[in-house]
Amino acid sequence: MTVLDTLWSQLLDIGRHPDTGGYRRFAWSDADLTLREWFRSCAADRGMEMEEDGNGNLWAWWLPAGWTGDPHDAFVTGSHLDSVPDGGAYDGPLGVVSAFATIDILRERGVKPVIPVAVAAFSDEEGARFGVACIGSQLTTGALRPDRALALRDRDGITLAEALRRAGRDPQLLGADAELERRVGVYVELHVEQGRALDLVDRPIAVASSIWPHGRWRFVYTGEANHAGATRLADRRDPMLAYASSVHAARAAATAHSAVATFGKIQVLPNGANAIPSRIDAWLDARAADEATLARLVEEITAEATRYAGEDRVGLEVQVESSTPIVLFPDEPRRRLLRDLAHLGDVPVLPTAAGHDAGILSAKVPTAMLFVRNPSGVSHSPDEFAEADDCNIGAVALADVMQDWVSGGS
Repeated sequence: MTVLDTLWSQLLDIGRHPDTGGYRRFAWSDADLTLREWFRSCAADRGMEMEEDGNGNLWAWWLPAGWTGDPHDAFVTGSHLDSVPDGGAYDGPLGVVSAFATIDILRERGVKPVIPVAVAAFSDEEGARFGVACIGSQLTTGALRPDRALALRDRDGITLAEALRRAGRDPQLLGADAELERRVGVYVELHVEQGRALDLVDRPIAVASSIWPHGRWRFVYTGEANHAGATRLADRRDPMLAYASSVHAARAAATAHSAVATFGKIQVLPNGANAIPSRIDAWLDARAADEATLARLVEEITAEATRYAGEDRVGLEVQVESSTPIVLFPDEPRRRLLRDLAHLGDVPVLPTAAGHDAGILSAKVPTAMLFVRNPSGVSHSPDEFAEADDCNIGAVALADVMQDWVSGGS
């Protein structure tokens, strides 16, 4: 059993739902707090200095012998530990587990870093609880204002500020890290592939070229609650009709633009089986290869939703909850990764339509990503999977990259 296998086994039961087999590791939940303690124990076992910043991001530091003062120009690697509802085991945790395994691999090789090294776990990457993705990295880079973040609410009406206080954290500490650009020399995130590109070319790992622009839009349909049996069809103002039509319109528009658009989350009021809804809140996730295409896609979906709402005599308000521009990973880190991994043969360079903390951080620091093959292509599901051999190849590849960076290579 490898170090990676040992670390991996420690996480398998945390936040796993007994009925679905999926993970419910939402930000600041009991499962999340347990994972944070696991991270602390991994850092302590390796004699690494542990830090939780004001945004809830975790940092474990491996400092060069004799290092004094604050870390700077560090090689940082990691990912996130939270999940979507009933998510898979690999999305996020694979990068954190591999990062700690990489520290062990380099120590076994006798590598002594000449620059600081950090393993990072960024808070609330999935946005499953409060509806905005990458909260920890967005706050750190200044892309998300603390006042907006603290006012976000979960399904139970609990604000992020309240959740932080319940977890023993101070909401007033949220905000941009003025030292981020000084502290981080490069951030390299390893992640399970969320698609089948590597399986189709039979390669275990890839290097990222870009992240598609993407965002989330909240569509609020308002109608009139009424009795499902006693109200004539002609008298109804049912927002469900406009919403359902919008779902089909989104699919058609995405197909026409070679993009993707998904209504994957919905809240219905009053949510009774025998009641016509008064309000529907629906969240659109849309992604495209470029920003102009994404803008046209969302405009068309909104126009169609507006038309359906008018026909059905219901109100419609569309709110932008998050919008992330295209990320083109810088050439220099990508070339260096490919050089470090040349001994593996052909390493594909692939774009991804999935968002990551590396994409957020790229606005402030050099970033790069490694993907590990997902043979089924399934993600955000209990069926998400990666072979143990491929995961170990990924960890060793990350170790090769880290060794080059921290040993004084160029």
